[in-house]
Parts: sequence; structure tokens; C-alpha cells
Amino acid sequence: MTPVELSRTVLHAVRRAVDQGELSVAVPARAVVTPPGPGGSGDYATNIALQLARPAGRPPLQVAEILRPHLSRTEGVAAVEITGPGFLNIHLDRNAVASLVRDVIERRDHDLPYGHSDALAGQVLRLRIPYDIRAEVVADAVGRIVASQGGRVEVHHVRPQVTTPRVESDAPGALGLPGPACAPGAAGASEASGESPSLDSAATDASEVDASGVHVVLAEPRGRGSDDPSSPHERALTVGGVRVADGNAGSRGADADQPDPRSEEAPRDRQGNAPGPVDVRPVLAPEPIDLRPVPAPEDPAPLGPDALRWALLHPAAHDRPRITADLLVQRASNPLFRVRYAHARARALSRNAATLGFTATPGHLDATASAGLGLATSAVAARGDHSVIAAPFTAPDAPAFTTPDAVPVADPTTPLLTAISEYPHVLLRAATHRTPDRLARHLVVTADALLAFQHTVLPRGEEKPSAAHRARLALAEAAGTVLAGGLSLLGIDAPEYL
Repeated sequence: MTPVELSRTVLHAVRRAVDQGELSVAVPARAVVTPPGPGGSGDYATNIALQLARPAGRPPLQVAEILRPHLSRTEGVAAVEITGPGFLNIHLDRNAVASLVRDVIERRDHDLPYGHSDALAGQVLRLRIPYDIRAEVVADAVGRIVASQGGRVEVHHVRPQVTTPRVESDAPGALGLPGPACAPGAAGASEASGESPSLDSAATDASEVDASGVHVVLAEPRGRGSDDPSSPHERALTVGGVRVADGNAGSRGADADQPDPRSEEAPRDRQGNAPGPVDVRPVLAPEPIDLRPVPAPEDPAPLGPDALRWALLHPAAHDRPRITADLLVQRASNPLFRVRYAHARARALSRNAATLGFTATPGHLDATASAGLGLATSAVAARGDHSVIAAPFTAPDAPAFTTPDAVPVADPTTPLLTAISEYPHVLLRAATHRTPDRLARHLVVTADALLAFQHTVLPRGEEKPSAAHRARLALAEAAGTVLAGGLSLLGIDAPEYL
């Protein structure tokens, strides 16, 4: 259960209490759910009782006592306890946690990996971008993310306006004089006509221009789970060392008389059940959407393909990217390094566990034991700052993350479970809002949580591998899977060793 789902659960509990006459308040629009603070317990906590105390005319503790049974009866919630002046601390059902981890691991080699869905199936997003390297990279990442949700992206390039001097000539059709109308696709067509490009124009050669002056490049990102750059649905364009998807090659090579194989069979859901009759025709946006991120202040090509893409994708589209060599430095202050290093650590944990004779098995994480093995800091939880990152092959008795404000937490698995469970929602939001920076920032959060959790995975000293160690290893592998999948959608390599 994600914080978003848990927030809805809290609001449903308030509504049930109001419907049964236990509370006389207006149901709020939102309920804040966060990891518990100092003195709290459980996986999440909410201050909804304190928020409703004044409108209800009751003490916060009494409001909390009214809401507790309604929350406790919710599926996925193991227990609810009240702490402090009226905070509701929620313990999640650990069987649900094991189910989440198992789902991530089992779908690693699936056609529909964890986080991918068919929520946007049949929808076509039409983007219009300038000829700029950042716009190209952002459009490519948006295409990949939208494809992960079952949709498709068409990218239209806008040619810059060029002022041409007037030519004096009596010949019909000469510049500046009336003449026969230009044929569709002619380079002399005016962009000011306002006509929207059609799918037919998108299937023309990449060097052609449609009647509205828009250079059409149909970008069909590679299929989910496909690593073949020569796929018939994708041709790679190289722009400053960056591969940009271009589906023209695949569309031109297809026989126009052959039906689209994707329209012959309705998509199945995750359980493999065939739905009823559906309209499989693509849903086009009425007009192309302008995607104009702030250009890079200088050429990012010297950074190399991975750091280049991160530099252009990690900032929001309205922020100017920083093209700096700091992205190439392997230190904790570099978020790209932390994300890739966390993935490499997840792979190293699996290799080291195999050396010790055990493998990952989703199950009960034994939160009490894991809390005693590692330290998670308030700085790590809040900002992802690390003053020390352990070596890739840390000795069993090596210290965990250390910072001046290190404080033990009740359950260091909570931030990591939250990051993994929110990953599908982040992908869907990034696809619908065309914001790959959401995904990049979420990968940083996931990496920081994994780096704080990693020290609880392997046995220490003379300790023997137990079921809890196998469950923690499964959680680490699930986090590594999320990191690898997210980096792939951004077009960035996820190294096995670093």
C-alpha cells in the first residue's frame, strides 16, 4: 500500500465515521501520511485526528480513538496505534509487503515489467519540439515512458522561421508573386497555415515537410523489454552522441495493405484475461503539444551519453540544466553516481549472498532485527545526503552509513518499501504530465533508501543466513530492479559493477 493509497484509506475511515454519526465534520480533501517521526512507530503516521479535533469539538485523542477501528479493519493494515497527542501510527500487513516484492522480482523477465501498464493503451501523444538537443532527449524519454504505459508518441519538429528576400520576377510561382499552390509536403508551405499534421504526413520521409511547415518524425520507442536497437519499430538518430527514437523506418517498411497486428487482438490484463470488445483505434490528441524545455547553456556532448542524458533530464523542463564535470565524479554529492552505484550494490549483494550459500526469497523482513543492524539517518530520509558511502565490497563488520545526526529508526525498510510501491504511480504521472524529471528524482529517492538499507541484508560476523536475510535480499533485488528499469526508460546504462 502506497502513501497515496493510504491517504485515501484514512479519508475513507473519516467518511465512515461521519456516516455512522460518530463525528460531525466535513471530510477533508486530503490527509497527510508520512513515515513516523521520533517517538512514533509503525510504517506510516497521520495527524488527521489533530486536524479534525477543532471542527469536531473533541480532543484529538478522542478523535483518534474513533478513527482507529475504521483504519484497523482496512485490508493491508495490520494494526493502528495512537501516540503523542493523537497521531495514528499505521502498521502495514507484512504479507502484503512480501507480495509486493515477489511481484517485482517475478516480473523482471515479463513482457510487462513492474511499473509498466496498459493505462494509456490506444492513446497517441503528439509532441512538437524545436531542433534542440535537450528537446530531443526529453522527447525521447517521454516516448519511452509513455510506451511503458501502453501509449505511443509522435514527435513533430518545428522548422525555424527563415526570412527570404523578395525576388522580382514575372514568372508564375516566383517568390513574392502568386502562383500555383504548393503540393502537400513541399518545402515552401507556410507554417502559419495552422493545419495540424496528420498521420499520413507522419509516414513521409524524414526529409519532407508537411503543409504546416512541421518536420514530422514519428517516434515509436522500442517495445517494452526489447533491447534490440535494430527493431523494425525503431531507428536510431544520433544527435550529439544521443540516440533518439525514430519510427519512420518501421512505418515506411510496413505494407499499407496489411492490417495492424496490434488491432487484431484486444490487450489482456495483468492476469491474462481477455477483456470484452474494445475500440483499439488510437486516440489522437486534437493538436500537437509544444514541448520546449529550457536549452542547455553549452554543448553537453563532452559529458558522454549517460551523464549527458541525466544532465538534461534530471532538472524540470523550466529549469536550466547545469552542464558540469561534477556529473562524472564518483562521490556522494553526485545523484547520478548514487543511483548507478545503488544498482551496482544490489547486484553485488546478490553475488555475495550466493557466495554465502543463500538466495533471495520474499517473506517477512523481521523489522526488529534489521533495525538493530543498521542506522538510517534523518538526513538520509529527508534529503538523501550521505557523508560516507561504503565500498562496493564492505566487510561484514564495517560500519553503516554515518553522519553527525545519525539516529536509529524503528524500521529502515519503510523508506525503501515506499519508494518501490510508488514507482508505478511515478511512471504513470511522468507519462501523463510529460515529465521525465519526476522519474529521475524518484530514482534518487529509491537509491538513497537502498544505500541506507543495504547494510542489513547480509549476515554479520558468525551469524548464519536466516529467512529474514533472504527476505531482505529479495527487497534489495526488487529495489535494484526498479533502478535498472527506471534508468533504462531514461536511456541511461545501469552497470553491474561500479
